[in-house]
Amino acid sequence: MSLLKNTGKLAGTTLFITGASRGIGKSIALKAAQDGANIVIAAKTAEPHPKLPGTIFTAAKEIEAAGGSCLPCVVDIREESQIQAAVDKAVEKFGGIDILVNNASAISLTRTLDTTMKKYDLMMDINTRGTFLTSKLCLPHLLKSKNPHILNISPPLNMKPIWFANHCAYTMAKYGMSLCVLGMAKEFQESGVAVNALWPRTSIATAAIEMLMGESGTSEARKPEIMGDAAYAILTKPSRELTGQFLIDDDVVRKEGVSDLEPYSVTPGSELMPDFFLDEAEKYLNSFFSSSSSSSPPDINTPAGIFNSIRSMASEAIVKQMGATYLFVLSGENSGNWLLDLKTGSGSIQEVSEDTSADVTFTMDSKHMVELFQGKINATAAFMTGKLKISGNMGLAMKLDKLLGQVKSKL
Repeated sequence: MSLLKNTGKLAGTTLFITGASRGIGKSIALKAAQDGANIVIAAKTAEPHPKLPGTIFTAAKEIEAAGGSCLPCVVDIREESQIQAAVDKAVEKFGGIDILVNNASAISLTRTLDTTMKKYDLMMDINTRGTFLTSKLCLPHLLKSKNPHILNISPPLNMKPIWFANHCAYTMAKYGMSLCVLGMAKEFQESGVAVNALWPRTSIATAAIEMLMGESGTSEARKPEIMGDAAYAILTKPSRELTGQFLIDDDVVRKEGVSDLEPYSVTPGSELMPDFFLDEAEKYLNSFFSSSSSSSPPDINTPAGIFNSIRSMASEAIVKQMGATYLFVLSGENSGNWLLDLKTGSGSIQEVSEDTSADVTFTMDSKHMVELFQGKINATAAFMTGKLKISGNMGLAMKLDKLLGQVKSKL
């Protein structure tokens, strides 16, 4: 739900938006379209993704229905020739480019030893290189615009080690986008090109985040419309008056007069989970690991008790639904290795050696295993802080998280 009124200031302007087939990019495009803007969608998804809804063509229909004109272009921003072709088409169709939104991004929340160079290169090529390259190719046209803007969907440069320790490669790649803001804002200040960054205060409910973290990853999130509204407020400002800033979405919309942010929440009244790279996020994540004096049922006070509870509720129907094996590698007071087999028969769980193969491996302290099952800590927060390490198929990991939620509700 958009809460910020349109002013018509973007009527007739041309926005080049990377990754705008869904999520935040599409939200920004739709908001601008309500003014009658021209939108160039530069994204890879021409055919439906098996897990993520939306293509450049379905997004184009929504943009045109909202009142804008649209040019959907199949673009992999790792390929210079594809970006250049889209830029040329945009100039030919709309007469120029006034605004660039660098939204396309790749993410892999893995530690150094678990990050393949293929994933590293993907993040660097899309986040850092793609942002730099797209900016470079659009700038000759932005320099001709009356009110040119570049807006990168990237975070403030928070140098605390917590934001590097658990996903160093991703942080490096994402900060590369922010460094483009720092450098280009100064480089093009006298030319009147505004270069800013926009980042969400909280997690944003997008299809990609839900696929990565499951429904629990979006229930404590805000809708993409808050980013659309914030971007609109930034992009309608005179470019010579606002540049080189690292802006946060709710700060921006509050300054525009939006006092009640609750309608942006996916689940009104829920506690919102701060996004990465913010100081308040560090406090939020640490709070999940404070001890609780409340007692718990005796059968979920130890990993063995928890696994016995899971075993008692396993069935052929659950095995058919899950079709996967899960290895729990626990350290600490109740260390041990447990294999949850939800692939054969009616399911089973047993102690095994650490080198046992599985579709997904969870590694954590046994204390955190108990606290996680008791609801004292949050799985998403545990994963973000490195208290919970996951290797293997992330989609299957999310399926198990949902299943364990059902098991907990029955105890």
